[in-house]
Amino acid sequence: MKLALFTDEVSQDLEKALRLAVRHGCEGVEIRSVWDTPVPKLSPEQVRDIKSALDSYGLKCAAIASPVFKCELDDPAAQEEHLEFLRRCIGIGHELGTNIIRLFAFWRRGPAEEVWERVKAQFAPALPIAEAGGALLGIENEPSTYSGTAAEVRRLIEELDSPVVKSIWDPGNEVHVPGTTAYPDSYRLVAPWMVHMHIKDAVREPETKVVPVGDGIVDWKGQFRELRRMGYDGYLSMETHWRPQALTEEQMNKPGGARFSEGGEYATDLCLERLTAILKGA
Repeated sequence: MKLALFTDEVSQDLEKALRLAVRHGCEGVEIRSVWDTPVPKLSPEQVRDIKSALDSYGLKCAAIASPVFKCELDDPAAQEEHLEFLRRCIGIGHELGTNIIRLFAFWRRGPAEEVWERVKAQFAPALPIAEAGGALLGIENEPSTYSGTAAEVRRLIEELDSPVVKSIWDPGNEVHVPGTTAYPDSYRLVAPWMVHMHIKDAVREPETKVVPVGDGIVDWKGQFRELRRMGYDGYLSMETHWRPQALTEEQMNKPGGARFSEGGEYATDLCLERLTAILKGA
């Protein structure tokens, strides 16, 4: 297993994020927004600058954390824009050395079962784009979307039935879903398709909220022991989300920019220290 971090969970200043990554022994970083620019809107010059910086610090790009399909179901114009985002993110991934593109399954506006067939049909145009671009589409379990749980991610993967559709597993996100247990139950639903993993922690009582890694209810030791038994050699990517001054729900659902990154360097530094200690004891 290799450590990584989301650069914008540290700072919009890429150099600050890369220095923190190296200090904690990370081998890679995940790109979502840099210099106040969302990843699909990075210019070719900015992408070259990112690649140069990664090379100079000896770091890899672990994944592209795209916003693809964090848009409305039944909105053809928005979806076409997001398919263009996908094409751009696949190209950026190739330039930075990764084929893993994170994406979602549209904003959740009610029970998934009521719109499930439309979710599949409107997600499907992403598949030939990924196939042509040699990319893997990692669906994240994100409660604000119709791929909100590990169970929904698994169902979408199985019913789309494409070798390019995989899982990006986020135990901390699963805590936000009542009645689920991130590890072992939910994890084992998506384990056969997992290509990447995000690290954040959360509690449910007295209210559901993100907390520093180790202070929440995720069974990290059990999770990491099973990953070792399985021979997982991908990334554990720190997507901190916790801040000394709590982020708003909108900032967590639509991360990016300087306000989102504020306080992130301290928070990510602390959470990586906690993660390293948990890994040593697992």
